[in-house]
Amino acid sequence: MSAVLRLATRGSPLALAQAHMVRVTLAEAHGWDPDEMDEICPILILKTTGDRIQDRPLVEAGGKGLFVKEIEEALLNDEADIAVHSMKDVPSLQPPGLSITAVLPREDPHDVFIARDGQPFDKLPENAKLGTSSVRRQAQALRLRPDLKIVGLRGNVETRLLKLARGEADATLLARAGLSRLKLNLPDGELLEFDNWLPALCQGAVGIETRNEDRITAQLVAAIDDSPTHLAVACERGFLAALDGSCRTPIAGLAEVDQGHLRFSGEVLTVDGRNSWQASRDIRIDESAGEHARARAYTAGQDAAHEIMRNAGSKLPRF
Repeated sequence: MSAVLRLATRGSPLALAQAHMVRVTLAEAHGWDPDEMDEICPILILKTTGDRIQDRPLVEAGGKGLFVKEIEEALLNDEADIAVHSMKDVPSLQPPGLSITAVLPREDPHDVFIARDGQPFDKLPENAKLGTSSVRRQAQALRLRPDLKIVGLRGNVETRLLKLARGEADATLLARAGLSRLKLNLPDGELLEFDNWLPALCQGAVGIETRNEDRITAQLVAAIDDSPTHLAVACERGFLAALDGSCRTPIAGLAEVDQGHLRFSGEVLTVDGRNSWQASRDIRIDESAGEHARARAYTAGQDAAHEIMRNAGSKLPRF
């Protein structure tokens, strides 16, 4: 059987777990034999710039987009038909000719705090070392505990947990979604509430990208789109785009769609956590309206960002 959909992905355990999730969902939607998915939807594993750079923080190497560049190039060069991304890694501006055609149902977007001694965040000792390479998590942690010492902690989930166990840091923060998809159970992990710990934009959402000209593939992929998640992602990406955010800017936000309402909360912080600005939106939205509804959600996110820009003025962090 000839390949129907060549799937491009990163090679990390989490990226591969997400790629297999997409294959299973496609097989269920189209009645394809799960045992034939290696032929129907072969997986092309690509090493991205973000994967190769391990000796310095990504913020020094160019920020957002480093985990998708090579994957999108494979799409544009017709070496792959679909690309599977963690949506939080996808820049707000995509290359011409590519679109996010579908988004899977969102996994729990909370962050999880993990300390070597199993204690919660508020029991961290004075001047403890918090391991993270996320400027958002750094800013949110320092807002609550300015005494903490931030140490860089790069690598996939398993690597960061190993570094924590070796004592490179006293504690770290991870996405609940990644732990869940990797089936990692950390009984001492503390689920951090959104009041102080809004997640990264699009955290927990997996997107499938296709070429605009490839209508057949787009139709096959659109069958697995989760409308509420896609609307939430559109809103959060609108917020990101208006702020021109990258992984060098502490930006957080979460949109949720429920019973015809889209509710969004977003914030921007300074890296030291001393200043932060928030905005929220609550709009009625018709989930069945497809592209029109996503455009309204995107605009709502932009509108919230513009409010923050007005309120913060010259104090807004620029990188």
